[in-house]
Amino acid sequence: MYRKRILCISLILIIILGMCACTNPFKPQTKPTEEPAPAYSMDYLVLVNRDNPLPEDWEEHLECEYFVNAVGDTVAVEKTAYAEYLRMKETLEKENIFVDLDSAYRSVKVQQETWDEFMVKYGEEYTKAYVAVPGYSEHHTGLALDLFLIVDGKIIYENEDLVTYPEIWARIHELAPEYGFILRYLEGKEDITGYNYEPWHLRYVGPGIAREITDDGLTLEEYLEQHK
Repeated sequence: MYRKRILCISLILIIILGMCACTNPFKPQTKPTEEPAPAYSMDYLVLVNRDNPLPEDWEEHLECEYFVNAVGDTVAVEKTAYAEYLRMKETLEKENIFVDLDSAYRSVKVQQETWDEFMVKYGEEYTKAYVAVPGYSEHHTGLALDLFLIVDGKIIYENEDLVTYPEIWARIHELAPEYGFILRYLEGKEDITGYNYEPWHLRYVGPGIAREITDDGLTLEEYLEQHK
């Protein structure tokens, strides 16, 4: 009986010591495995306008594709927007409509140069109506595309010449939502967008949303206000 009691006590001590070992404060603790940081998701609905500057960390995550356009300029475009632009361009060419990209992504420095160039060429009033203040340009996102036309083999590049082809622009605007683009600066909505009508300025937001915005005749500002 005594030996059984000793054995029982021994077993209890072993169990207690085992429990203590599991919570021993002097025992080095295994560092918990760190979870990988979530992948960055591009916000294709980012709003950059006269009241909303480019997010501070945007360019850190921006991935662009680069190419040389028909006039020899190197153009950078956010990679998804560029892929969809190429698909749209291919469809347009089947209809004998030929477009190219004047510009897409612009750094703050390049935007300043554009501002200065327009000030000299067109004056202050025109520049404020068509060009964003550096830091507040949608072109900083890489999602805004300025198109120019190639008509009968001739490059149509200047703004005052581009507006003389309304039928071509109408077809481009009709087709653009299928590839995720909207006409960014609508005619008659200058008080909302802050800029005059620009038929050449498209903005990538994604196919489904682009169709909704276009069909409802909304600006990006109005759409985001409705979907707060």
